Amino acid sequence: MSALKKVIVVALVFGFGASVVQATDPLAQRDFWGLLHQSKVLYSTDFAPRYHWRPLYYLESGDELARQPAYVGSLQAALRRLGYYCGPIDGAFSAEVEDAIAHMQKNYSMRVTGTLTPPVRRALHLP
Repeated sequence: MSALKKVIVVALVFGFGASVVQATDPLAQRDFWGLLHQSKVLYSTDFAPRYHWRPLYYLESGDELARQPAYVGSLQAALRRLGYYCGPIDGAFSAEVEDAIAHMQKNYSMRVTGTLTPPVRRALHLP
């Protein structure tokens, strides 16, 4: 095997390995192009039970997701990243989270309800 082929094989192995490592958290923040943006800080909600496959979250309603600490923790982190939420990332769907969602809905010209709706989830790039 030539040296060039070895380099290509090694690059492919490490490239696929890195993508598998990044894709382990189905609730990690993603941008418009689907790229992951994981926080460098660990929160208690990072260890909460979660689905292993991101599309399963699309089958849940906003009320069901608001009861899952892992999802609410990702929601709080996404709202904090955009500057709408300043409270703790604890996985509790509190009045502060509702206010942050309401402010975001107002700024994005959505119907202001303060609840977790599909347009809010799309705007925050959450499943």
